[in-house]
Amino acid sequence: MKKYILKRVLVSIATLLVIILVLFLLMDLMPGTPFNDEKLTEAQLALLYEKYGLDKPLIIRFFIYLKNMLTGDLGVSYAINKNFAISDMIKGRLGISLTVGAMAMVFGTILGLILGILAALNHNTWIDNLCSVLSVIGVSVPSYVCALLLCYFIAYKLKLMPILYNQQMPIKSLILPALALSVSPTANIARFTRSEMIDVLNSDYIQLVESKGVKNWKIIIKHALRNTLIPIITVMGPLLVNLLTGSSVIERIFGIPGIGLLMISGIQQNDYNVTIACSFIYSLMYIVTMLIVDILYGIVDPRIRVAKG
Repeated sequence: MKKYILKRVLVSIATLLVIILVLFLLMDLMPGTPFNDEKLTEAQLALLYEKYGLDKPLIIRFFIYLKNMLTGDLGVSYAINKNFAISDMIKGRLGISLTVGAMAMVFGTILGLILGILAALNHNTWIDNLCSVLSVIGVSVPSYVCALLLCYFIAYKLKLMPILYNQQMPIKSLILPALALSVSPTANIARFTRSEMIDVLNSDYIQLVESKGVKNWKIIIKHALRNTLIPIITVMGPLLVNLLTGSSVIERIFGIPGIGLLMISGIQQNDYNVTIACSFIYSLMYIVTMLIVDILYGIVDPRIRVAKG
């Protein structure tokens, strides 16, 4: 097990380094400059490039940036908040984005499991068909459409929730964004739960348990659901990452001061350091989440460790 975990950690570190290099190269190749003020002269631009070290060769700038990043220094903002440390800009925003993603994952997991179990227990009935239709709709409809519908009916018409993010009631302000983001994971988890639960319920060992007179609810919870969760763990990893990294549009709709909104501003204003830093944070969250999923899956199913060893 130690060898398996060490291998996954080394692969994750190597992947992260490659991502940093690619991000740095892409930002350097992008047209434009972070200093878009038309009043600046060529001499003033040269001084700014020298001040921020942008006049150095690309390879030297990369290794300087990599060294600083590994020590926690993500640089300073060029345009959004000039000369302000990006690490301080991200600190206050990262927690909000993580909270929205975590809430959406909790909502999606609970609702998805309920729909999937209901569909499996009522296989080939109108309940199964209804749950399947809801799952297809959830996968097909973009999260921003759901966000707009929730804003109109729940916030505007019924006035049950605030439309825009309010610092005075942070948790209440994040409920609608989390529900909008949870539609896709709800649908995906419901589909996987239904198919896996049907396979498990039709397996030989479940029929053996039933023949021993075990109550139906014990069969579902202790045997069927437990074995169904093993493949669902793999699905939940990418879904969680998508929630954490794909909430930029939702943050913009609800005015949430999260890291996604900061990255959009960085791209729009050619603020290289902000864009690379936010992309790095997203990549780090993705890799760490997938690493945890790999390790958990190896613990739950020892065959994975043997196959990948």
